[in-house]
Amino acid sequence: MFDYIIVGAGSAGCTLANRLSENPIIKVCLLEAGARDWHPLIHIPAGSTWMMRSKRMNWSYETEPEARLKGRRLFWPRGKTLGGSSSSNAMVYTRGHKLDYDHWSDLGNKGWGYKEILPYFKRSQNQERGEDDYHGVGGSLNVQDIEIKNKLSSIFVKAGVEAGFKANNDFNGEDQEGIGFFQLTQKKGRRCSTAAAFLRNAEKRPNLTIITKAHATKVIFEGKRATGVNYLHKGVSKEITLNASKEVILSGGAINSPQLLLLSGVGPKQEIEKHNLATVHDLPGVGHNLQDHLDVLVVNKSTKPYSVGLTIKTLVTHSLYNLYQYVINKRGVLSTNGAEAGGFVKSDSSEKIPDLQFHFSCVKMRDHSRDTRFLCGHGYSLHVCNLRPKSRGRIKLNSSNPMDHPKIDANYLSDDRDIDALIKGVKASLKILNSPAFNDVRGKQLSPNYELVSDSSIREHILSSAESIYHPVGTCKMGHDNMAVVNDRLQVHGLEGLRVVDASIMPTIVGANTNAPTIAIAEKAADMILEDGYSMS
Repeated sequence: MFDYIIVGAGSAGCTLANRLSENPIIKVCLLEAGARDWHPLIHIPAGSTWMMRSKRMNWSYETEPEARLKGRRLFWPRGKTLGGSSSSNAMVYTRGHKLDYDHWSDLGNKGWGYKEILPYFKRSQNQERGEDDYHGVGGSLNVQDIEIKNKLSSIFVKAGVEAGFKANNDFNGEDQEGIGFFQLTQKKGRRCSTAAAFLRNAEKRPNLTIITKAHATKVIFEGKRATGVNYLHKGVSKEITLNASKEVILSGGAINSPQLLLLSGVGPKQEIEKHNLATVHDLPGVGHNLQDHLDVLVVNKSTKPYSVGLTIKTLVTHSLYNLYQYVINKRGVLSTNGAEAGGFVKSDSSEKIPDLQFHFSCVKMRDHSRDTRFLCGHGYSLHVCNLRPKSRGRIKLNSSNPMDHPKIDANYLSDDRDIDALIKGVKASLKILNSPAFNDVRGKQLSPNYELVSDSSIREHILSSAESIYHPVGTCKMGHDNMAVVNDRLQVHGLEGLRVVDASIMPTIVGANTNAPTIAIAEKAADMILEDGYSMS
């Protein structure tokens, strides 16, 4: 018997497990479907490329054929290990615009405005630059500047300013808008995942039990109250039951949390009973409201060997040197996150806040870097995404078998405004890539392999090549309308003893990378859970 069972040891789950178990009288169990984060390539920043290919530590989801993207199935990688996707992401620390959170508050979610959530960003953070109005020190999540910047990244920042965008040294400060270098969740050249930040010390506590290779299959209910969880351990077919005296907390993310609710009989009655499952609670919004940032790349060859390309010279001559640099100094190519620079800009001067985000990569990329042939030679890639898409998708069950992946219908570009925004985004990308700063390194454009001279040619490139940049949210949205799944204390509507704490509760996607916001959500949720259950001794 535990007080709290947390399902999912990702960015939210690790943060929650740490905060709740700080009180020694609270018994916490953390379940994770993946293995421990033992593999050294998790902790080496450049190892994220390997994590894309991992069969054991990546859920490797795919969407259903996307009708408006020429029927393509899009690859959706998600971390399957302690730390979740924070063990495989690009470590970019951004929070979103303050109006993103004020919008949540305006929707009726009390306590979720920017002023209320900023303290939670600060609490989790150890900002190496020091403390100020927007940043905290002493937290477990280390946030640092990039120590050694690739020449191409510096060229990108210069080109962005030449293209008319202002420079910005802190996307999480007073003003988000501009071009500059990202800060990263790293510490001394190593990835600072939520497992490294929040679990390493917490896992020694006797009141915290962590069970890995534990695939949750069902939330157990007594009437309308959640009382425990069933799970399969290490592939064994017999289910194990854990009991929770206080709450079951789902932290599986925007895909796994709604799937587990549906498997447990919570969600749209028609969807549940279609798979011969019993309905515990008819909650129509479960799985709906899916949002993600759709990303478009423009890729060029580089005429100079500044990039992280695969060549005979880099493989034969530089490999040992790069390894030496990393082992001895924790610097060099192996410490790169692959997206050192970027920015937040407006597609049009009429926009109130930035609506586009850039990620600049010092490598030629295709198919999420899984196409190793394309990595050969030197080049660079510029990503652009529309920060606040209007299109909405859905998570559904494939079957009643909890080991089956769910159906992911992202429904990208179902709202015409989204492709219009991406066309503007590609034009902004070209404006930067064609700036004078790139003149000395600009080679042939590789993707697309035709000139982007008109809206129709840009549209064709988007439909043929756009991919996810890994920010799914919204499928258990917070709110008070008939499609809301949780209230503003993240308790599931109509049920007792059950919360959802992860990116799925976002009613609308934030205009940034979603890792830091998910951690802040968990920090705030921990306080609410303790207020409702225990007072700190």
